[in-house]
Amino acid sequence: ELVNLKKRYKNSPVEAVRGVSFEVRAGEIFGLLGPNGAGKTTIIASITTLEKPTSGAVKVFGVDVAEDPLFTKRNVGVVHQEVINSGFFSVEEILHFVSGYYGINKNQERIRFLLHKLSLFQHKDKKVKQLSGGMKRRLMIAKALVHNPKVLLLDEPTAGVDIQLREDLWRFVQELRQEGMSILLTTHYLEEPEHLCDRVGIM
Repeated sequence: ELVNLKKRYKNSPVEAVRGVSFEVRAGEIFGLLGPNGAGKTTIIASITTLEKPTSGAVKVFGVDVAEDPLFTKRNVGVVHQEVINSGFFSVEEILHFVSGYYGINKNQERIRFLLHKLSLFQHKDKKVKQLSGGMKRRLMIAKALVHNPKVLLLDEPTAGVDIQLREDLWRFVQELRQEGMSILLTTHYLEEPEHLCDRVGIM
């Protein structure tokens, strides 16, 4: 839930986010639609505690993210807009590392499930730098889901991907929603919220 969220970056005359309020209901896909520069990524950064709001509040399951950031991080998975991966480890190694960040030492079953679900299993021993752009995007989604979060934040997950990957991701997101996950999807493609979302906010 966002309550009158405002964000102004230091030394900037422009408000990146100007009094935004909305809530994502349990088990729904909420789309945040707007052009580049509208403030969508800033909202994602505020939810995940990467950015501190200038004013207003962000709550996850009723808990203010600023007051208990660890609670937020345990319950939220995020797929950032930019592909960020370490190229010197294998796909499977990275998923084990990320599991460890959440205190999960034995997570092989979940990792194998995600590798198969995201068509990464045959690439599990490859170094990330050997993967195509689409496979790196799939790995980012696996990393976001490895700790089995209750909320998934997708920041323009299909920007620049091919048609097949886009359709695969759409299908997977719908499956996650059916399992009860709450999903916030930011996009500037009109067809994406039309195809996926239960409700849409326009920025």
